[in-house]
Amino acid sequence: MSPSLARSAPSELNHWWSQLRFRLQNKKGWNEMLDETFLLHTKNINDIPLFYAAKKNSVGCIKKLLSCASTNIFERGALGETALHVAVMTDNLDAAVALMDGAPELINEPMTSELFQGVTPLHIAVVNQNINMVHHLISRGGDVATPRVTGLYFRKRIGGLIYYGEHILSFAACAGNEDIISMVIDGGASTRVQDYRGNTVLHILVLQPNKTIACQAIDLIMARDVELDQSVPLDMVPNYRGLTPFKLAAKEGNVVAFQHLVNKRRVVQWSLGPLTSNLYDLTEIDSWADNMSVLELIVGSHHKEARRILEVTPVRQLVSIKWNLYGKHYFRLLLLLYLLYIGTFTLCCAYRPLKDAPENYTQSEMDKTIRVQKTLQESYVTHEDNLRLAGEILSILGAFVILLLEIPDILRVGAKRYFGQTALGGPFHVILISYACLVVLLCVFRACEVQGEAVVMAVCLVLGWSNVMFFARGFEMLGPYVIMIQKIIFGDLTKFMWLSFIVLIGFSTSLWMVYMTQEPDSIPSYRSFPITLFSQFELSVGLIDLPVDHTIATPPIVHVLHCTFSVVSYILLLNLLIAMMSDTHWRVAQERDELWRTQVVATTLMLERKLPRCLWPRLGVCGLNYGLRERWYLRVEDRNDPMLQKMRRYVKAFSKDEEKEGLEKTDTRKGSISGSPRLRPKNNRRSLGGWHMIRHSAFGLEMEQEEPEEDQDIQYV
Repeated sequence: MSPSLARSAPSELNHWWSQLRFRLQNKKGWNEMLDETFLLHTKNINDIPLFYAAKKNSVGCIKKLLSCASTNIFERGALGETALHVAVMTDNLDAAVALMDGAPELINEPMTSELFQGVTPLHIAVVNQNINMVHHLISRGGDVATPRVTGLYFRKRIGGLIYYGEHILSFAACAGNEDIISMVIDGGASTRVQDYRGNTVLHILVLQPNKTIACQAIDLIMARDVELDQSVPLDMVPNYRGLTPFKLAAKEGNVVAFQHLVNKRRVVQWSLGPLTSNLYDLTEIDSWADNMSVLELIVGSHHKEARRILEVTPVRQLVSIKWNLYGKHYFRLLLLLYLLYIGTFTLCCAYRPLKDAPENYTQSEMDKTIRVQKTLQESYVTHEDNLRLAGEILSILGAFVILLLEIPDILRVGAKRYFGQTALGGPFHVILISYACLVVLLCVFRACEVQGEAVVMAVCLVLGWSNVMFFARGFEMLGPYVIMIQKIIFGDLTKFMWLSFIVLIGFSTSLWMVYMTQEPDSIPSYRSFPITLFSQFELSVGLIDLPVDHTIATPPIVHVLHCTFSVVSYILLLNLLIAMMSDTHWRVAQERDELWRTQVVATTLMLERKLPRCLWPRLGVCGLNYGLRERWYLRVEDRNDPMLQKMRRYVKAFSKDEEKEGLEKTDTRKGSISGSPRLRPKNNRRSLGGWHMIRHSAFGLEMEQEEPEEDQDIQYV
């Protein structure tokens, strides 16, 4: 277990135990428990006088109740809240001030229920962005550093609507009010606090849905943290999973936060009009010296949005340089070596040692065997046998090399992720490992003279040649189609096979009920139940004609069953499969470029791990050589033409107006009865010509014609 996981394990176990205990105590589902708790909370507010006065903002009633000896100022509601919590929840400033003056003990009093454990009035005030309320709470001694929210409702969970961390500063940062954030930090809150997952305030901001507010809060908190002069920057502090805010943004697919953090780290060299030369920090991005780099996280992420980060500068340029300089050539060399290897294995199988079958070898007239496998002593006698032996030794060594290369990756990544993700190779790793294991088994069969090696050889050949499709990811034309095949096989075809299996079992059993009383030789296709099942499968895919003999008496129910089976299986299910595959093809085609880039990154990372460092030098420039920090940088020239951006926005707005106008014209034509043609304005052709000029200029077509090699360094091949 890694040190980061070891640190987070106790808190995770405690969290799981709290959830389990909560479920066992309440005996109800989560949503049902929430509904009852909040309804009881509303009822208690109306029933408890001090709570009701706080809700109605009745300062006079509050003062009278506080002066009464029978009033319990620490009385709790269904959420474990006090009267001050109720006043702050309803934003009743006067009632809250009266409670703080009359009962100052309530200012730092947390909620006590398992759902809202640890929530103080200050937590609620900063989330509601009530600046006056926050000011009064802090000025009256509100603790901004110690309180931590540990209730189940505020934990990061599946289906949860909020995750604000535990501390008051993280609540204020997620609300996004800069005045409140500064007020909380000035009140003594630390910018380096971490929750039960080890997440800092920046981690929590990266996970927020409002990207703009999160980036503004990141800037403010990092600026305040710089004043403390810490040795490690706040954006480099990892959580218990070893992820910094930068890496977490990549893993979650938060493109806005990732781009924002990238721009904060870049060094601007010079600018010349729209052209700018920037040095981008490759720390945490490049996988050369980081086993958990941004590239690794993008490939292993389950979020589709993470693939869009591959288009962000400098990730796009880095991947392009790695692939074009080294990865592409090494991968195609690996393809050539594998083709030679599987070709050698195929020749060894094709020329396997056989001899003529001895007399009386077959005991059945249906057995037409004329050649059998040689013994081990007879297999390696001639020069051709020795040549085949060399190929067999090469095949065995290749199988062991495959196992030695694959097993460490399985242990490093995990079997579920390694075999389950398409970008990492997915089923091809299963095929390759199965092939290698069967080759080793084939060697054992040959050495022990076990009969039946032909079956193992046949499976090995199918698996070995099927794995050639893995190398299609090295070609942009073929890579997405291999992913399409995988999705069809494990998605559409799997569903189709389940439905077909149910239909086959039903109809095969019903037909066997009829033919089990007939002579077995009368209709061979239905002589036994297994043969009946196989015949129905062949019939469902159109491989055989309808096996009905009209020369003998056939029950009418057989014709009914055959007609029904043809409609359900051959017409309905088969066309449903075609429709599902068409939908899968369309969806994969929409993501063609993203899938191709993800495959390129996964392949590049695989080669980078396997090859020695001398064959794969580090890319970029070292900052120490040029007076910068001890980091590696990648220089990228960016062109940012503001006029071009304005014209693009204008074109987008103009196209929307045209679409709206076209829809209105279509509706008008549908509503008209006469259907008379409309005359086109005379200046329409001129306006269309101007429109084409604007569109060409806006999309940079003229610029591309003048500078065709401007973006050549970032093209994927």
